[in-house]
Amino acid sequence: MFEKKQSRLRRARSGRAKMAELKAVRLTVYRSNGHIYAQVIDASGSKVLASASTSEKEMRAAVPKGGNAVAAAAIGKRIAERAKQAGVEKVAFDRSGYKYHGRVKALAEAAREAGLKF
Repeated sequence: MFEKKQSRLRRARSGRAKMAELKAVRLTVYRSNGHIYAQVIDASGSKVLASASTSEKEMRAAVPKGGNAVAAAAIGKRIAERAKQAGVEKVAFDRSGYKYHGRVKALAEAAREAGLKF
C-alpha cells in the first residue's frame, strides 16, 4: 500500500513541477474512498481561490454517496462556478497522480461543461 501511494505522489510531483514552471492556476483533485475534493490554487501555489467537496453540508444532502462519478460530476460543476466567481476562467488540471478515469474524469468533464477551460 505504501508503494502505491508513493508512486502516485511521484507522478503528481512531475505534473506540478511543469505547472509551476508555466505559472498556471491549477485545478487540483483529491479523492478518498468516501469523498472527492477539488481546489483552484493560484499560480504561486500559496493561495486557494476556490474549493468544493462532497463533504460540505449542502452537498451531502444533495448527493447521498460522495464516492461515485455522479458526486464527482456535481463537484466539477460546483468548482467551475466558484472559480468563475473568483475571476478564474483558465486552469491547468492537476489530477494528483490519479489516472484520468472514473471519478477524476467525471469531475474534469463537468468542470469543462460548466465553462472552465483546460
